[in-house]
Amino acid sequence: MLAVGVALWSAAGFVGYRLSTRGERTSAPPGSSAPPSSGTAPRLDSVGPRLTSNETSQPLSIQGARLVAGLRLSLGPPLSRELPLTVVDSAHAFARLPAGLALPEDLPQVVVEVRLVADGGAPVEGSAPLTLVNDSAFPDLMGMVASPDGRTLFVVSPPTDTVYSLDVGSGRVERLAVGDGPSALATWKDARGRSFLGVVHRFQPELRVFALDSESEPRVLPAPLGASGLEVDGARGVAFIAEQVRDTVRAVSLEDGRERWAAPVDPNPRALARWKDLLAVGSLQTGQLELLRQEDGARAFTVVPGPGVAIVGGNTERFRAQVMGGKAPRALVASQKLGRLFMASLGPNVGPNPQRMEVSNNSGVAVIDPARGDYVRHRGFGAGVTEGLALDEATELLYAADVGIGWVRVIDARALVSSDDTVARGAVLQKVSLTPPQDMPRIRPAGDFSTKGRAGEELHSGPRSLVLSPDGATLYVLNRFTREVAVVDVRDARKGRQGVVTRRLPVVVTRAQAKRRLGQVLYYADLGRTGITCDGCHIEGHTGGVFYEKTRPNRIYRSPTVLGSRDTPPFFTPASQHNLAETASFVGGRNRFHNPDPSPSEVEALTLYTSLMVTPPNPYRGEDGAPLESVTLPDGHVGRPARGRALFEGRGGCLACHPAPLYTLDQDARTRGQYLDVGTPVALPLRVEQQDLVVGAAPPSLVGTWDMWPLLTSATAGYAVKDGRLVVDTRFPLRTVLETAGPAHGDARAFSSEERDDVLAFLLTL
Repeated sequence: MLAVGVALWSAAGFVGYRLSTRGERTSAPPGSSAPPSSGTAPRLDSVGPRLTSNETSQPLSIQGARLVAGLRLSLGPPLSRELPLTVVDSAHAFARLPAGLALPEDLPQVVVEVRLVADGGAPVEGSAPLTLVNDSAFPDLMGMVASPDGRTLFVVSPPTDTVYSLDVGSGRVERLAVGDGPSALATWKDARGRSFLGVVHRFQPELRVFALDSESEPRVLPAPLGASGLEVDGARGVAFIAEQVRDTVRAVSLEDGRERWAAPVDPNPRALARWKDLLAVGSLQTGQLELLRQEDGARAFTVVPGPGVAIVGGNTERFRAQVMGGKAPRALVASQKLGRLFMASLGPNVGPNPQRMEVSNNSGVAVIDPARGDYVRHRGFGAGVTEGLALDEATELLYAADVGIGWVRVIDARALVSSDDTVARGAVLQKVSLTPPQDMPRIRPAGDFSTKGRAGEELHSGPRSLVLSPDGATLYVLNRFTREVAVVDVRDARKGRQGVVTRRLPVVVTRAQAKRRLGQVLYYADLGRTGITCDGCHIEGHTGGVFYEKTRPNRIYRSPTVLGSRDTPPFFTPASQHNLAETASFVGGRNRFHNPDPSPSEVEALTLYTSLMVTPPNPYRGEDGAPLESVTLPDGHVGRPARGRALFEGRGGCLACHPAPLYTLDQDARTRGQYLDVGTPVALPLRVEQQDLVVGAAPPSLVGTWDMWPLLTSATAGYAVKDGRLVVDTRFPLRTVLETAGPAHGDARAFSSEERDDVLAFLLTL
């Protein structure tokens, strides 16, 4: 198989071939865009991050000189407003960009000139650009559930702070009053038979509970910040909430909102499913599945594929002996009848091998035995990206949505769990194609689809979530890109009758930001049917674990985040792409095996979409945008960010390689592209004879590091190796980086333990 490059770009600074000397590194300019000034008045040097969003309130950091209390932050047209500024010393100040900054809906972004204003309105020396992305006018349908009676569908659009109520009979759509960043939904019946809808939020620490048999206002219960998943046991009155700030799962009483327990889990938990007395939790970054006791959150099993695991179908079947771990669980569904969990993922993660097989995405469904904590098998489909699942226990049919190709696969669940691999191979009964509306713009001319092995025009639909009617006769498919629900007749699917789309129910009707929408299609689509997509390795623009990849040098790398990366070129591995357009063209062609290469219009749309992916707002900042006075670290220690910043900028010498505002040399044209050997581990110690151990890495941006796992190009801060596979070594990789850093990397070991806690607290606030 062709060597396929999948890491879209490297905000983390992957390995290159040029090595700079320590002397060159320490003499690098700090990356400030402002020229020196000999004046005595305040001066603005930079604002960070340079890219932000109007989806929610966003903290801003201001660097300058001779800053004093009383200054305000002035935002130029089209925002044209001033913000209060919190000045902590002469070089650092902070502000908070408010939520609700509305822009014309067809405008994807604006660049605003930022200045400081003194008392009396006099401008202060210096200015900086700030790009604001118009996410609040870009509906994005991310999840769907049904009322217990099946008459109403609820659809969530996080960036627009909307939950839509869709009556499946009439097609009528209404909006529910929800909070900031609704992120996950669940419906249930309580012990008395009453029906409810629950909504948790990413940016607002609350669970809203709607009684579906009344029009009363929702009850608001406390919930963790950064919620990403919701599962409810209505009979026992417990909500299980996964969150991605502290990486925990919380059990919350639906009666009074009291937290019953909190359990630490692998980074970025999202998919949840209940099976008997267990709660399954999937980590987007480790690819592992953790099974917790519902009663107290105690961990019963950690499920992850290892060498020799059964793989049936797809291009990784012959590499089962080299499996080194798992890939992100994208959806989970439990079968009480069959005694199994089904998990949508890109399959077991193939590691170093003699054939030099690179990134090995093999979209499909895994079978898990929750009673024993065993990963039974992965049924790979090869092409596409399996995203959503729905199970009909009565007919034993499993439905799997493929967001990359635009299909729903109908699977014989009993065949899938069979002990015979041959039976499991024949488990796919049919594929339902979800053709998009005729008036939806296409990424390419019609003649370029369904030819030469490529996917068809249905890839423009983007099926993401699936819901079955209570009688199992109707399958509702949430199409992310067309922003509609497809109604599919599956009443005779078990008898072999092809499922048919009978209706389309529009949820959002808009053509705003059309080029950005096409870029979204390109980010998720698998036109070449290779199984390789941008989202396959960078889930929702974020990290996606680790891969064995790259023709030269060929070794295990961590998959970096795309969020906020547009301001830190060069990209790729080795870093050879000077901007996002080059990267979109180069990687887009490789992902498809050049069948076909991206057209100029595709490159333009994909570049726009990826350039608007912003770093999430930092949860360790206060209401005024400034870092908190003290921060509780993920391992329970407490640090003081202000003292940590002084150490970072002073005795640690960290600014030489990580200058503000993005804390990387790659933010500035004068200093980017330096590849350094600072003594960090070169590679994970797994079959090292099959890896190219080339030293040197670019200083990564530290903005958003609070949400990164693992760290270091080699992923050695987070992962370890045991019994021929990867295991989670620490859930707090920042401490590993800091406490193993030698003299060439700041030598933080020379700090006291209290000082290291302070530096870590500062890093968490970036």
